[in-house]
Amino acid sequence: MFDDLRPHLIELRKRLAISVIVIVVFAFVAFGFNQQIIAFAKAPLMGVVDGDPFIGGIGIFFTALKISIFTGFLAALPVVFSQIWAFIAPGLYENEKKYVIPFVSISTFMFLLGAAFAYYVVIPLGFQFLWMFAGNLVNFLQTLDEYIGIFTKILFGFGVAFELPVILFFLGMLGLINDKNLRDFFGYAVLIIFVFAAILTPPDVITQLLMAGPLILLYIISIVIVRMINPYKAEDDDEDDEEDNITVDANKQLK
Repeated sequence: MFDDLRPHLIELRKRLAISVIVIVVFAFVAFGFNQQIIAFAKAPLMGVVDGDPFIGGIGIFFTALKISIFTGFLAALPVVFSQIWAFIAPGLYENEKKYVIPFVSISTFMFLLGAAFAYYVVIPLGFQFLWMFAGNLVNFLQTLDEYIGIFTKILFGFGVAFELPVILFFLGMLGLINDKNLRDFFGYAVLIIFVFAAILTPPDVITQLLMAGPLILLYIISIVIVRMINPYKAEDDDEDDEEDNITVDANKQLK
């Protein structure tokens, strides 16, 4: 069994290595602009708090390293998705392998769209809600490093969440799921979405709802998309069609 998995593990290691190398290269470049990137990361707080609650914390090395690696990851997204496709491509048919460019392009766009939604909507509203109850954001976030950790976690979570339609689209295209599967799973999907939102967002209801709401909407949109590319066909309909064909053939023979 291990011998059968070994070629796949070797290929996976190769794809991961390429992705990591590209991320590190972009992170190294981003590190030279870490102060500007940190200022950009703190910008959503400027409309919530008065002044800079983390003044004097920008020079922290590990904070700069953390935000640089995340920036490198965002910059390397096309390469990361292309390596994911290269890993699964050997298991696809020839006519399916041609979707590499749409997959990489749409996946990158949806991840960045999710991160942008988190940056411009979720973080300002979420921290404004926390500010109303905490009275002082520094009481909630003691250090800049802690804020950057939550910031990158939220952006990453929303980026991954917005990949849902892409994943379901390609599963539907491969015939692995249909719209009925998604409709039947809807109740469980809502529960999983709220658990996912609770894990990846700060402990406040507003931020969790801001993640769960769009995800549920994306799931519903995915049902419509999958219905267009791989609609459910009832087995009873197939049997009725076969019976009708048999009846027609029998009538022809009698004539």
